[in-house]
Amino acid sequence: MLPPHVVLGTAYYPEYLPRSLGDRIPADLDLMVAAGITAVRVGESVWSTWEPRDGVFDLEWIRPVLDGAHDRGIAVILGTPTYAVPPWLQRAHPEIAAERRTGVPVPWGIRQEIDYGQPAFRFHAERVVRRIVERYRDHPAVIGYQVDNEPGVLLAHNASVFGDFVAGLRRTYGDVEALNEAWGLTYWSHRLSDWSELWRPDGNSTPSYDLAWRRFQASRTTEFIGWQAELVRELRRPGQFVTTCLAYDRPAVADVDLTSQLDVAAGNIYVDVQDGLARPAEAPSGLAPGWIGRSVSELFLAADRVYGSRGEPFLVTETNATSIGGSHQNRPPYDGQLRQLAWAMVSRGARMVEYWHWHSIHHGAETFWGGILGHGLEPGRVYREIAAIGAELTAAGSSVAELTPDVDVAVLWSTESDWAMQCQPPLATANGQPDKASYRTIVEAFYGGVLDAGLRPGVVPVERLEAALSAPVAVAAGLYVASDAVLDRLVDYARHGGHLIVGPRTGYADLEARQRPMVAPARLREATGVAYHEFENLDAAMPVSGLDGRATRWAETLLVEDAEVLASYEHPGGRRPIVTTKRFGAGRVTYVGTVPDAALAAALYGESRLWASSVTALSAVNADGERLWFVHNWSGTAVVVSPPVPLEVQQARVELGPWDVRVLKEAQ
Repeated sequence: MLPPHVVLGTAYYPEYLPRSLGDRIPADLDLMVAAGITAVRVGESVWSTWEPRDGVFDLEWIRPVLDGAHDRGIAVILGTPTYAVPPWLQRAHPEIAAERRTGVPVPWGIRQEIDYGQPAFRFHAERVVRRIVERYRDHPAVIGYQVDNEPGVLLAHNASVFGDFVAGLRRTYGDVEALNEAWGLTYWSHRLSDWSELWRPDGNSTPSYDLAWRRFQASRTTEFIGWQAELVRELRRPGQFVTTCLAYDRPAVADVDLTSQLDVAAGNIYVDVQDGLARPAEAPSGLAPGWIGRSVSELFLAADRVYGSRGEPFLVTETNATSIGGSHQNRPPYDGQLRQLAWAMVSRGARMVEYWHWHSIHHGAETFWGGILGHGLEPGRVYREIAAIGAELTAAGSSVAELTPDVDVAVLWSTESDWAMQCQPPLATANGQPDKASYRTIVEAFYGGVLDAGLRPGVVPVERLEAALSAPVAVAAGLYVASDAVLDRLVDYARHGGHLIVGPRTGYADLEARQRPMVAPARLREATGVAYHEFENLDAAMPVSGLDGRATRWAETLLVEDAEVLASYEHPGGRRPIVTTKRFGAGRVTYVGTVPDAALAAALYGESRLWASSVTALSAVNADGERLWFVHNWSGTAVVVSPPVPLEVQQARVELGPWDVRVLKEAQ
């Protein structure tokens, strides 16, 4: 369904331009061709343009873009506009407004304010989608569809939503006595005698309830996107794909289930640039964990998460062109960094790199979220760098499409553990408040250590566990919510030759977010050879002996039963082990009872294989069986490296300029 090469794309919104500028479409498309841009995404944000009044459609406004794109060999991804509803629909059907709190509708005036389960919304959404797809499915420029945009932005508290939640609980548990037992509702006198007594989520304090609510909300998002995807499939012509663009940090998204409804996974990857991409990091990021990746490690982790959703190549539907975010976030990339980002995403399996967006917008909330062209609409430094990327992707052709990344260490990702730790965070912020980014902090520490050790990481969702267990090393850190079957399979992996690295909180709770009535790490106790009854927050990082680095933020008081101590730290109560390892069957289990800093995390994976301190070297295999190495210098200083792998064109030394990247082919 996709072209046989990596697509360089951009979101294109000529409808946003001031009318005083006249028709810029031909000039814009010509500039895109000159830059090697081969696809545009259009139409997903302007329902009120497609349907300015109820039942009155204007479907021809986009035709000049589609015709002009086709004439120039540019493919089109056509968006359905259901995430930004028109004022006439808001006014005619105020009941479609979502409620973030019971009885309090989200005010109109932004986007994604709707409860997408409301019948009136579904009726009008289906009608506009049908009209758009029927009108343009046979246009030769259209290669696929993006349904909606960044779904799952809120947890809807509408009465009908809550009613559906309760109905789902009744199907799952059968009666309130089963629910009382599963959720431990004897506590604080929460036992129910009838389903009508279940309280609204606004004041909930029960962790099992919270986890069930998050699962339910994510299932609503999956159902909505699946409903729309099936609608488009019914209408599309053969060979066209259906996707949506995911922001993976949205609160009502379970990416594995959702992307199973699509033909290809797609994600939005934004990254803090300038010195935010420096390796080693020059200073801790001032950004909070969230939608902007704060480091090279978080860039690769974001890309690996999109690949991991389906375990196959993916699309990047939005990424930095220049400064991103609000009017106060003005950090354009240094020369070379856009090129680095593009090749980094390609190296992890991206089949498309699409910039948001072509031209900076002259009005609206995202005025200062920069495009390839600035407000002056003339090509500049950003355009020239993207044109250089386009030329390189054109030259590479199919050799960099359909890549399968090599993985030395598979890091498990558990969305449900993330939700549970948002409800009951184990970590504290610097001012002593609960850190709702606890799960991300734990997993990112272990993932970053793989890169810092010079190894090749991958991210595998726990729903696709077997894919993770094909790697020689698997990491289960922060896997707080886990079934007995998953934990037993991890033990079996180690027993049969794998190296399992277990991090904090893993296996502590079951699928109801209930703490297992077992000595931690519960079902992993025998395999790890350790146990613990107590744990504590660390107010300061603690140096360890035995390995490099420090223990940070969290420490489990490990009791060594049948393991070798690799690292310990000095506690006021005496020296305490914090990293252990044990031969187990044909494999090994290493236990880490803390959030390791960068040095300790890297030390977990053995002797460093870094090509240079500022360099990452990751590889992938293409459809022809060729292994390509993507070698980045994340520094403003040039570096020379000696590749430790045989190359097709043998080079004892490879020079990398400031903020540079090279693609090298391994000898076969």
